[in-house]
This record gives sequence, C-alpha cells and structure tokens, in this order.
Amino acid sequence: MTASLPLESTAPHHESARRAPRGRVLMVQGTSSHAGKTTVVAALCRWFANAGYRVAPYKAQNMSNNAAVTADGREVGRAQAMQAVAARTPVTVDMNPVLLKPQSDRTSQVVVLGEPWITADAVDYYARKQHLWPIVTDALDRLRAEFDVVVIEGAGSPAEINLAQYDIVNMRVARHADAPVLLVGDIERGGVFASLYGTHALLQPEERALIKAFVINKFRGDPSLLDPGFVMLEERTGVPTIGVLPWLNLRDIPEEDALEWRSAADHEHPDAPPVVLDIAVMRLPRVANLDEFQPLINEPGVRVRFVGDADAFGSPDLVIVPGTKSTLGDLAWLRERSLDACILRHRAAGGAVLGICGGLQMLGERIVDEHGAEQVGGADGLGLLPIITHFEPRKITRRVKARVVGDSTFLGTTLHDAAFDAYEIHMGRSTLTTSQRPGVFSLESAGGVTQDGVSSDDGLVLGTYLHGALEHAPLRRAMLEQLANRRGVILPPAGAPTSIDDALDRLATVVCGNLDMDAVCAMMGLDSVTP
Repeated sequence: MTASLPLESTAPHHESARRAPRGRVLMVQGTSSHAGKTTVVAALCRWFANAGYRVAPYKAQNMSNNAAVTADGREVGRAQAMQAVAARTPVTVDMNPVLLKPQSDRTSQVVVLGEPWITADAVDYYARKQHLWPIVTDALDRLRAEFDVVVIEGAGSPAEINLAQYDIVNMRVARHADAPVLLVGDIERGGVFASLYGTHALLQPEERALIKAFVINKFRGDPSLLDPGFVMLEERTGVPTIGVLPWLNLRDIPEEDALEWRSAADHEHPDAPPVVLDIAVMRLPRVANLDEFQPLINEPGVRVRFVGDADAFGSPDLVIVPGTKSTLGDLAWLRERSLDACILRHRAAGGAVLGICGGLQMLGERIVDEHGAEQVGGADGLGLLPIITHFEPRKITRRVKARVVGDSTFLGTTLHDAAFDAYEIHMGRSTLTTSQRPGVFSLESAGGVTQDGVSSDDGLVLGTYLHGALEHAPLRRAMLEQLANRRGVILPPAGAPTSIDDALDRLATVVCGNLDMDAVCAMMGLDSVTP
C-alpha cells in the first residue's frame, strides 16, 4: 500500500500520422452493468484504427479483479488492455487511471495510475474521490493530446442518482470532454425501452443534451419488430436509435470480469465433440484474471466447470485453484465449503492440481501476513507444495517473456523450450521449506531471471505465479493430451486457431456494420470514412 497519490503518468507519447487539432471523443455509456459498453468500445476502437486514425480507449474508473500489466510494470483493467489491442496501440495507465480491485464484500484496493494507493470501503473511497478527479481528467487530456480519437467507456449506469455527487466516470467525464454519448441498452435483460427512457429522464438537462443516440444490444430476431418502439422513444426524448446489435458469441475475446461465470456448456452445439476431460476451477469469491481460462474453455472435448461447493466437485481430471485478490479470505472460503477436503482427496487418489498466483500460495504449507496486506497473522495452506509465502507491502507487477528451461514438466508433461508471454501480479513471495529440491517448472524470462513454478515429485501438483501459461496453445495442448492419456481417452483435435486480432476485426465488422457510423462520425465532428 502506498500513502502518496500519483500525480501524473509516465505513459509513452506517440506521434500521430493523422492528427486532429485535438483528439475527438466519443463516449459509450450503458443503462446498466453488462449492457455491452466494453464490447462496443472495443469494436469502435478497431473500426477507427482500421480507418487510419490513431485511437485510444479510456475508462476513468474500472472495478475488476481482472488486471493487465503495462510495459512499464503497472496495473490497468484487463478490459482496457483488450481495447488497446483493438486500437492497435500499447496499453498505458492513462487509459484506466483508477482501478478498484475488490478484496472483500466491503473493501477494495484502489490502484491509481497503475500503483496501489489505499484499501478502502465505499464510504472512505467516496470521501477521497475529490482527489482523483484531476488525475482522471489529466489522463484523458493527455490521451486527447496524443491521439486523433479517444473512445471513452462509462461504468454501470449514469443514472445512479444517489451517487451522482461522487461521479468521476460517467456524465462528469462527458461534460469535461464535451463528449457525444451513445447510450447502450441490453435487450436480453428485458425492459430495454423503459431503461433507455428512464436513464435519459433521470439525468440533468445539460447531461441529457449530451446523449446523441441510443443503441440496442444483444438482440435476437427481426430488428424491424422494434421500429414502433424507436419512434415512440424518439418522440418522448428527441434521441434517435442508430443501431441494433445482434447477440454475439464472444468466446474469442477476453471477458471483462468474473461476474458472468461461463463453462463449456455455453458453447455447446450439435456438432460439438463429446466431452472427454473434466476440469474443475474453484469458484473463489475474489477470483482474479479468470479470463486466462477462456482458451481452456474453448478446447474441443474439454468441459470446464466452476465449482463452488463440495457437492458439485465430482471427479475431475484436473483441479485448478485460480488467482485471487484475497488469498487468505478465499482459503477460508474453501474450508467453509469443504472444498479443501475435496482437493486433498483428489490429490491422494492421484489427481492433478494446478495453482496459479494466489492458488499457488494456497497449495503451500503456510501463508504469513506480517504487514496486514490482507489480515495480520496468516493461515496454514493445503500442504501440497513445500513452500511458505510471506505477504509484503509492495506488490509485484511485471511482464515476463517466459521459456521452459530444459526438460521441466508441466503437470506430468515434459516440455522442451516452450516459450510464451506471461505476467505477474501478486503481493507475496514464496520460498521452499525443504533442502530437498522438489520438481521445478523452470521458466526463464527475457532478462535472464528464472521464475520457478514449484511442482510435486510426480509433476501432478504445480503452482506458479505466472499468468498466461494456459493461453499458450502448445503448452496447453500438451497438458490436455497428458491428462487424456492418463484417463485412457483420445482428445479431439484442436480447432482452427483464432487470434485476438482476427476476433476483434470480426467484432468491429458486426458491431459497426449494425451502427449508423455516418451518424457517429457526424456527432464527433469527423468526416465519414470507410475502413
């Protein structure tokens, strides 16, 4: 935890090949959380990038335990990192100057310009928000000075009238930037016309004036059925509806957060191969970076279940204890649900276990918190790996260009020089408790630093601080094939590889193909263009 408040970014500056006098802005707000703001912003970023503009995403404040690491080793929301990829530009902390990472039902760690600032409950945080306003506006202004177009994302709903005085992410940002606003409504939730009209009605007159268009998202069926509603809505608000976006399967694009837990069942279709492997991911309350399991979910023949109680544990081929923002709290939760006993029985029967980041810490012998990073004291771990973890005040955040060294094993699979991109975000350091060196999954970074993922002697229990290993296809497939061999089944062939870049191009084509982009460009003061 750091007491001082960062005052400016050290984000790199870029020369624009197609510079506007000052970066034009467009803001995407929603009638609720999960209305589709993040997806629409990503699509717009890719569309403008493909049209030749220097474009950047921006979200003043995000709340998520899914974080990414910038090139200079600081934290931002994973959604903004994905949107930066869509914009074809490196992610910087200016794109998400405030990140809230929930670590209990009442408190969150507040990350400002990529560095931990305070841990606060809602009342304490709202009392301090006045200090954050110049930081978020300075970040936006820097982006506008460097990019031709900045696509701004709001948070939740702008019509949370009980919290309007604390706003630093919705209409206050729109007013600061004089940004035209697209208001997105989720028709899948029902009541979309009421939510659009009600949101518009609850805003102040000067805020309503900034809403230039409505967008309907996640529609299934014939859009013409909505036409009478559009007419009535415009009669009552003066705001046109400029797009109806279809429901999309976003399996190839990283999830924003873990609120919508998904499993392989979400992707089942009549031609899907039968399930041959069952993987149980512990459904921790404060799970972090859950999106790294999406490639695993997308694998043919693999069922990924998110397990929250002992009755649902079953007989998995692999148990994964994922990362968490609250290692001690979620370890206690495992024990309350008797999931610790399930994991230990699974291991005793010869089952495979993978712990990532906080999951690695839980698999060890002991977790010690002397500085109160979570709670002063500590707890015994599950005892499956010979390590002890000491929490430290300083968080470790860094990218790693990793390479498997020599003949290290990954859950029983011998690998040779498998290289992949990875990153670390954690508060503790883990050390071995035995002079007898156990099996080690050795990873060498580009800088020559070796990161050791500790494993059991048989290679079937593995813990690592590195996020991203399962996103590396050769390593992931080798692990799955080993699990299939142990079970005596044949793993279906991998599907055709899909890059995030290709997925974002398809997203932009569908979303912007169903928006009136001429109207969008006009409200931004841009000439109409075609990518």
